[in-house]
Amino acid sequence: MYIPDTYDPSQVKTILLANSFSSWGVELGPKVFEECPVNACTLSTNWKQNETADAILFRDTINHSHNRQPSQNKQIWIIYELESAVHSYLTGFDSRKREQINWTATYRVDSDIVTPYEKWVYYDERHKTDVKNREVNFAAGKTRQVAWFVSNCNAPNNRLQYAKELQKYIPVDIYGGCGPLTCPRSSKCFDLLNKDYRFYLSFENSNCKDYITEKLFANGLSHNVLPIVMGAPKSDYLHSAPVNSFIHVDDFSSPKQLAQYLHHLNENDTAYNEYFQWKGTGEFINTFFWCRLCTMVHDGGSAVVGKYTDVSRWWHEGACEKGASVFTTCVERPY
Repeated sequence: MYIPDTYDPSQVKTILLANSFSSWGVELGPKVFEECPVNACTLSTNWKQNETADAILFRDTINHSHNRQPSQNKQIWIIYELESAVHSYLTGFDSRKREQINWTATYRVDSDIVTPYEKWVYYDERHKTDVKNREVNFAAGKTRQVAWFVSNCNAPNNRLQYAKELQKYIPVDIYGGCGPLTCPRSSKCFDLLNKDYRFYLSFENSNCKDYITEKLFANGLSHNVLPIVMGAPKSDYLHSAPVNSFIHVDDFSSPKQLAQYLHHLNENDTAYNEYFQWKGTGEFINTFFWCRLCTMVHDGGSAVVGKYTDVSRWWHEGACEKGASVFTTCVERPY
């Protein structure tokens, strides 16, 4: 990891956490930085330090009491966001506050601190398939077709409508609040995927660039099931996931056409197994957000006030598609 030339371990940087501390899931003080190459940082929630802290990390919002004072011009203000632009509004950003953010820390690849849900890394970029997988039939013993675990039935990208249209042409078992089937929130649900199902709907709740969550990584790719994805453009998935590890709904003109392809894979284990040749060629790694944050604060020369003339516009403009684009029979819903 990069270590700034000017790094001085005796100069401890204070990073002030604004908003609700409980949502961060970390201990206050220096503990989260202890194993970092650059570790001279400490976390605080004491707002009395708002003018002396080296950086302030805002989650989702800046409330009306947060106003940068002239004495804070060298302080780094960072907005952190992991929800999609459809479900997060960066509230509290009046026209003046929109100019006060120095850095963004989000899942988007154009953020200052890119914070993905997961990051896939190959052990060797020259080898993106594993010949040992040729000996494994990932379809063996599987008697069910498509599964989906879902609780939000009103996602603005109309994913539920898509799934119900898909059900007309291939069995789709919907577990949770949006379907008739139940499964406890435990490993037993994923045991069911591994044992019985060939496909899983890794549908995001909104179609926004770079927005790829645990629905793909934890629910799909971590198990012996083939994820069918909806959300970010396919090019973003190609950047984030192993080669040939998913099916994207955008490759099909309708749920009916997708179902036809799934039936083809059901009848051809060789073609189905091609989607699992990436297994064993790499791993999902920790991207060490807190370590990178500490390093950047120590190297804070790029923290320029006014870099974002309107961070809310940067976050929302052109970031998401409306759900009606998914397939023509969807009813468009407003954001």
